[in-house]
Amino acid sequence: MSTTIGQRWRTGRWIALALIAISAIAAIGAFLTAPRPGGRMDPDSTGSDGAHALVTLLRDRGVDVVVAGTVADVERAARPDTLVLAAETYNTRGADLLSRLGDVPGDRLVVEPTSRARQALAPGIRLSGASMLTMEPDCDLREANRAGTVQLGSPDTYEKTGDIELTRCYGGALVRYHADGRTITVVGSADFMTNGGLLQEGNAALAMNLAGNRPRLIWYAPQHIEGEGADEGSSLTDLMPDAVSWIVWQLCLVVLLLAVWQGRRLGPLVAEKLPVVVRASETVEGRARLYRSRRARGQAAEALRTATLQRLVPRLGLGPNASPAAVVNTVAHRYAGEPNTVHHLLFGPPPSTDSDLLNLAHALDDIERQVTKS
Repeated sequence: MSTTIGQRWRTGRWIALALIAISAIAAIGAFLTAPRPGGRMDPDSTGSDGAHALVTLLRDRGVDVVVAGTVADVERAARPDTLVLAAETYNTRGADLLSRLGDVPGDRLVVEPTSRARQALAPGIRLSGASMLTMEPDCDLREANRAGTVQLGSPDTYEKTGDIELTRCYGGALVRYHADGRTITVVGSADFMTNGGLLQEGNAALAMNLAGNRPRLIWYAPQHIEGEGADEGSSLTDLMPDAVSWIVWQLCLVVLLLAVWQGRRLGPLVAEKLPVVVRASETVEGRARLYRSRRARGQAAEALRTATLQRLVPRLGLGPNASPAAVVNTVAHRYAGEPNTVHHLLFGPPPSTDSDLLNLAHALDDIERQVTKS
């Protein structure tokens, strides 16, 4: 009797241990395969805007990918035989940081740069206009011809500024030239490198060809603002030459008087019914076209931020008159970012380029999505 009980106990013990081991393996597998949130071009993020898939493919191909979170990390890792990928440059503040980034050795792959980053890292080019969504290479660049047709989203396009030999592919959305013994490649969009864009057309091939043409790649896509204090204290009057300041103030007075004169009314406003019913989508598209035709990036950014705050404030349990500091602190508890980043996105200055405005729209969507899911 005792022998039977002992056998049953030993058998049950092994079964229990097996169940525990299976549960542990399942938990570890779920942890390893769980989505990892992150910002745009984040090498660790498995979200649609992240770049974990591309980094994994590069490492499987044998490329030594070094993730650098700061300019100092780039300086420590850079060598003459390396390729420095610079993305999300709107988080790199201050001319000194961009200048240091431009002094590191090795080739450069600059992805969707801001105007300041483009001037520091690729001074031989300038913006030239818009581009088609799906494009053929139409150039003699080997990396582009191997990839074929790609979808780059809504990229910036570039042209040369001086006497350099510039290779332009995809209507100028991808350009390359040589300067100071290094190869400089600039792409006007990062969409084709993200997890959500790799499977479209020849995007994966183009991303692998551009980022994997050197045995060592330094991935610099800062997810937090670096060097914000470098630009603190700068204003329009600080940048204004002393010799013309009085002319500027006179022009401001003239504009003010003109606005007062044009703002006069002969009577009260009369409310009228619209002769036709206009769909909301058409109104939004029409307004967006007006913003774009007038390059009213400031008004467009203000509209995006106001709409985001109107949707966020009720979800956060704040009143309509909540201060910016209260909104930033509350959002920061539910968003995977620093309070300084949240403040810059929700209450920062207007973007200087269409690319910066597009980045702001993506960032605001990311904040609203994370706050809604939290």
